[in-house]
Amino acid sequence: MSSGRPARLAVGVVSAGRVGAVVGAAWAAAGHRVAAASGVSRDSVKRAEALLPGVPLQPPDEVVTGADLALLAVPDDVLPGLVRGLAAAGSFRPGQIVVHTSGSHGIAVLAPAAEHGVLPLALHPVMTFTGRTEDVARLAGCSVGVTAAAGDEAAWSVGEALVVEMGSEPVRIAEEVRPLYHAALAHGANHLVTLVRDCVDTLENAGISPADRLIAPLLSAALDNALRHGDRALTGPVARGDVETVRTHLRELAAADPDLAATYRVLAARTARRAAAAGLLSEYAEKDVLALLEGSS
Repeated sequence: MSSGRPARLAVGVVSAGRVGAVVGAAWAAAGHRVAAASGVSRDSVKRAEALLPGVPLQPPDEVVTGADLALLAVPDDVLPGLVRGLAAAGSFRPGQIVVHTSGSHGIAVLAPAAEHGVLPLALHPVMTFTGRTEDVARLAGCSVGVTAAAGDEAAWSVGEALVVEMGSEPVRIAEEVRPLYHAALAHGANHLVTLVRDCVDTLENAGISPADRLIAPLLSAALDNALRHGDRALTGPVARGDVETVRTHLRELAAADPDLAATYRVLAARTARRAAAAGLLSEYAEKDVLALLEGSS
């Protein structure tokens, strides 16, 4: 392991969900052998057949026992209990590599496994998964948050090598910032979907169709500009200080959907502060906009 390049390994996948089956398939394509996987739902069985053909389905403890590299691809809240259960069942052994794909956990959650002499790693692909074959190719365009034991450079190198073998780019995430890292990603990705669907629903409820095609170029450009130019990409009535236009927005949104109007107020206030900090909005205009948004004007 000192070279940082894992040998050809027998991989055990727990479980064959959207993430596990795809990552397992990526490692198989890199030359590792997926020895077994777990999966009981109809979707998991079908996914394993498509992405891990010929791989036997076994109970999780048997999957891990027979693996050199155990991949624990289960939901965040399920992971701690799974690790404790596998440790109690004697599934871990010295020299194994045990990887989980949870975003919010670092390697502390793998402590029961580490007590048995395994190498614990957290590898979180920063992408959304459909569980279909095209996801394997999409891994080549994503980053993976890597966490290993602090000061153990060999462990970090093994994690990074496994990520590179998936075709992805490793990014080191310190153990102590792992929860904040995941919260930031969830805030961006999950709430982006909510914002887009709120926009589509509001347009469609007003009789404007096809709303998704209408807004696609606008939102695609906004995302690209935000990533390229940061806060300097801000535009629109809030960033310009057009108070009366913002007042109209609040009135119309309140009539259409009061909850959405409340969300608009919160996000618009953050936009105003960002625009002011970026030099796009004067101090006086910022005060006027915030006074309206916070209900004092």
